[in-house]
Amino acid sequence: MNRRCHPLVRKWFADTLGKPSEPQRAGWPAIASGSHTLILAPTGTGKTLAAFLWELNALIMEGTKDPLANGVHLLYISPLKALNNDIQRNLESPLADLRRRFEAEGKSFPEIRVAVRTGDTPASARARMLRKSPHILITTPESLNIMLTSVRGRGMFHSTRAVIVDEIHAIAGSKRGAHLALTLERL
Repeated sequence: MNRRCHPLVRKWFADTLGKPSEPQRAGWPAIASGSHTLILAPTGTGKTLAAFLWELNALIMEGTKDPLANGVHLLYISPLKALNNDIQRNLESPLADLRRRFEAEGKSFPEIRVAVRTGDTPASARARMLRKSPHILITTPESLNIMLTSVRGRGMFHSTRAVIVDEIHAIAGSKRGAHLALTLERL
């Protein structure tokens, strides 16, 4: 775990997961430097956590100083809609555990909102996101494109600093992949 991570985040990682996997060890320095990073590794090796953890740590460090800005800071895009709810659950559990650890140490833990936005998201939830944006948004390429077509939707992304594109191999050579590339350029 990188020394620039919050000590309680490092301790949570060590207690929960032990040592970083090879994709994590290799990916974190590039992610931390702000470089575009491709992590290619077998399922179950911690790729998704490698992608998320650095930005989660950044949100925690920023949010312990001042409340996080209302906007999407971290955008996760998967062409496989079925993954999105799993990703949300896989984020909510560590965030809850980290919150408990911070509170046990007498430290404040920032509000970090996580939401999923797909074609199945009810209109009321979509409207709520425009008023009180998630800090981490999990979505599909098509839903991201729709959000970027409206002025209010685009406004959600003023504070976006990182984008994770998962399962890109599923669409890379297709029209859907070309469409995602254009949408990311627009972002």
